[in-house]
Amino acid sequence: MDQDSIFKKLNVSRETLLTLKYYKDLVLAENTKINLISSKTVENFMERHIIDCVQTIDFIDINSKICTDLGSGAGLPGLALAIVLKEKNIKIKMNLYEKSMKKSKFLRNVSRELKLDTEIFEQDVLKKKNLTSGTILARAFKPLPIVLDLVEKKFQKYSNLVVFMGKSGKEVLKNTFKQWDFEYKEKESLTSKDSFILSIKNIKKK
Repeated sequence: MDQDSIFKKLNVSRETLLTLKYYKDLVLAENTKINLISSKTVENFMERHIIDCVQTIDFIDINSKICTDLGSGAGLPGLALAIVLKEKNIKIKMNLYEKSMKKSKFLRNVSRELKLDTEIFEQDVLKKKNLTSGTILARAFKPLPIVLDLVEKKFQKYSNLVVFMGKSGKEVLKNTFKQWDFEYKEKESLTSKDSFILSIKNIKKK
């Protein structure tokens, strides 16, 4: 399936796609100054990053007022999803946690330029307490057990946790159940047959 067909399947409008491509240009320009993304993924940025992020849109709790991106980096998935949510007129504030000063500055500049409903926290989310959110996003952040521990200990309230799983994901999931209980829905990735996405609820340590 080509990129245009994938975006159509994800109900991304032509106008939204133009904004996402402009965001791509901003990331690639900044990537020549600071390390936002791997140089190996520059050439296929739209598939590797944008489609990979936007495909989680159906897992976002649109009835909540806040969505939280853990360790946002270049804004993937937080800014990419904030762009789509804005264009769909879904009013959710995206909280972006990024402890790097340079990356946080980039996130603020992009959010301001694209008029996105975000709040950037230049902090280590692992050191926060008493957080609340609708959907929580974790992409290339920490191993699954650490993310589960963070959510259970640091979030007073949340709707669901969305985690991006790679090639070893099935084995990781199997091993994680040895210490954790949770309900989950699984979605095959549109960008890699070896990857999948989890939407997790009711996290409890055994």
